Amino acid sequence: MTTPPADSGGDDTPGIPDAATDVAAVEQANTDFYEAMESGDYEHLAGLWLPGEDLTVSCVHPGWPALRGRGDVLRSYALIMANTEYIQFILTDVDVAMTGDTALVNCTENILSGGPAEGDDTVGPLVGQLVVATNVFRRTPDGWKLWSHHGSPVLTESDEEPERESPA
Repeated sequence: MTTPPADSGGDDTPGIPDAATDVAAVEQANTDFYEAMESGDYEHLAGLWLPGEDLTVSCVHPGWPALRGRGDVLRSYALIMANTEYIQFILTDVDVAMTGDTALVNCTENILSGGPAEGDDTVGPLVGQLVVATNVFRRTPDGWKLWSHHGSPVLTESDEEPERESPA
């Protein structure tokens, strides 16, 4: 589901994109973020985040503390890329909401990943994970840039503790 901005500017306002154009651009920026992760393209990924240290970006990876500042956020992605042999994101439940120059994307990351196998150069066992993510984008002269990413693991039945039987 996509929620357009309240005041889209309309097609007839010169220089102001309409809501559908904005939503499509944000969806593409979101897709680019995940494709950069999948391909391990650190330079491309770094270019997708808001530039400069003056506007603090933030990131929460599942199970990690909150990271603030471009340097810490980008270092975390470098670490993930260096230690992940294979990663694939299948995004579902993608929803874009916008107001002015800020866009919020909520989605479910269906992740398949694996590290190197022990003893050779092949990919080790693959692990699946569900993460609910919120990505916040800001409009810049260079397009939509990530301001914040927050990923939270989705607990599945196999992640829960087994129920204990009560004594009879």
